[in-house]
Amino acid sequence: MATQRVRPLIYQPPPRWYFWTAFGAALAIHLTAVAVSQRREAPPVDLPPQPPLVVEAVLAPPEATPPPEDIPIPEPPPPPDIQPEFVEERTPPPRQPQTAAQKFVPVKAPGPMSMSRAKALALYAPRPQYPYEARSRHVTGSGVIVAQVDAASGNVTSASVSQSTGSPILDNAATSAFRQWRFRPGTVSKVNIPITFTMTGASY
Repeated sequence: MATQRVRPLIYQPPPRWYFWTAFGAALAIHLTAVAVSQRREAPPVDLPPQPPLVVEAVLAPPEATPPPEDIPIPEPPPPPDIQPEFVEERTPPPRQPQTAAQKFVPVKAPGPMSMSRAKALALYAPRPQYPYEARSRHVTGSGVIVAQVDAASGNVTSASVSQSTGSPILDNAATSAFRQWRFRPGTVSKVNIPITFTMTGASY
């Protein structure tokens, strides 16, 4: 009995056209399904009827018309001044300037004013200085100085020795100081000023 020879099985891949044909068929089916799904339209939905929308319009109030402006009526021009042909000019007489003598009435006193009253009316009354020469010699003394006053201005016009202090140095110092005195205008015309020089200074 003769034995049969067994051939070995060898795997053979399918041809390429078979693969590409299956791939093209699958792609066509997929595209067809996508196109059919997009063409399907949603069924219409019946909505309940809605009432008509009413819009209320509010009219703005009319703007108030401003009243007409009052147009000022120009005033008529003043009538021209009619001047007379001849006008007599009257110049008032010039006023005489008031002098110091007219402003203040001179004081007419029967005699010299006392020193206590003159101090109350004095505006400027410097004290006489004790001269160094008399102080170094210890010279002292008392006297009376008469001061003549201009009643209009209140300034002392002159000072003279009515009673000497016993020293010309002290007399000159007293008269020099009293010539600088000044009183209220119209109050003093003449005053007697007693003066005393001691080692501590001058006093009156």
